[in-house]
Amino acid sequence: MHAPATLLAPWWADRSALLRFVADLAAGELASLRHDPQLLPTGWSASLSLQHDLGVDSLELLQLAGALAEALQMARSGVEDYLLARRTLAGWLDIAGAGLRHWDGELTFRTSGSTGEPKRCSHALAALEQEAAALAALFPARRRLLLAVPSHHIYGFLFGVLLPRHLGLGPDQVLSLRGRLPSQLAAQARPGDLVIGHPQFWQAALDADVRFADGVMGASSTAPCPDAVAARAEAAGLALVQVYGASETGGIGWRSSHRDPYCLLPYLQRAPASGDGTDGDLLRRGADGSVRALVPQDSLAWCGEDRFTVGPRRDAAVQVGGVNVFPERVRRVLLAHPLVEDAAVRLMRPDEGVRLKAFVVPRPGAGDHFTHALRAWIDARLAPMERPKAITLGPRLPLGVLGKPADWRI
Repeated sequence: MHAPATLLAPWWADRSALLRFVADLAAGELASLRHDPQLLPTGWSASLSLQHDLGVDSLELLQLAGALAEALQMARSGVEDYLLARRTLAGWLDIAGAGLRHWDGELTFRTSGSTGEPKRCSHALAALEQEAAALAALFPARRRLLLAVPSHHIYGFLFGVLLPRHLGLGPDQVLSLRGRLPSQLAAQARPGDLVIGHPQFWQAALDADVRFADGVMGASSTAPCPDAVAARAEAAGLALVQVYGASETGGIGWRSSHRDPYCLLPYLQRAPASGDGTDGDLLRRGADGSVRALVPQDSLAWCGEDRFTVGPRRDAAVQVGGVNVFPERVRRVLLAHPLVEDAAVRLMRPDEGVRLKAFVVPRPGAGDHFTHALRAWIDARLAPMERPKAITLGPRLPLGVLGKPADWRI
């Protein structure tokens, strides 16, 4: 039985949770600045020096401090400038705690940028706590929580920072798996564990012929979990719950089998549809009784009032030469080519140009003249502004650390 949110201490009162959040954020920012995806906060303690232990220079310090101030919305308390005067994680925890004591009503998360430039998404803490309470009901009788995701992204924050409190777990019952081999998970997991992962993590954890102890549960989010991976989890004795949502919306639905549709979280309901029942928006009822509209990032096909399957993304158009073009439409044209296995399309970064670019996975036997033939296919089917001007070939689409689509350099 999980405790009501109103009886819980503030999340930031647990210094170990606050340390995990700040360390994950700092490591993530540094990894991006240094183009080093292997930079993880493994073994970081509060006494860690940003300068002496991590080699953070003045420009990096500004970037890290700005990212933390943005995430915790320190401008509301006026403490953000003090970050530049402190050079240890302990000092930053003290400042973060002081700011959160003054105001902690909202947090800001960034999207992964999987469909363009990363966006800033702010969420009321009350709404996040409401979601964590609903998620706790899906994972009863948990004894430990094992985290394979960073705590400063919304998924990691919900499951790694807020959820343990709703499950009644103490700081010593929340353990990090980051920096460990996923293939060792089955040997490490105990009955009553809840493992928080993402599709890429689960694929690696289930590659071997493993068997989990009875009573081990897992959660997967950040990107669709392939049915083959979910089936392997089932065969390995793991109760894997898939959570569907996005940084913009928070969690929307869940399912305990890849064979089933998703079920809406209990405070959400389907909004009246104007057409054929697909792509309908949602209504979210807050704990205070307020109701607001919620727009999913994907089209939803309904199987009743509270169950749905996930359809194509509702990506907005991007501007190319003053003309609206739709990357998803361009991708569908590429996928229609008989020698294209998979493809991704997005707008070039500012330093790359102002047109579309494509990453294409050819099928076996595509041959040396594949790119030339593909360009002819594109020219015959797409308007000039829709045509990708840079085509990158590779054996698989680029993915980020959480298994979500990632950008690539041209």
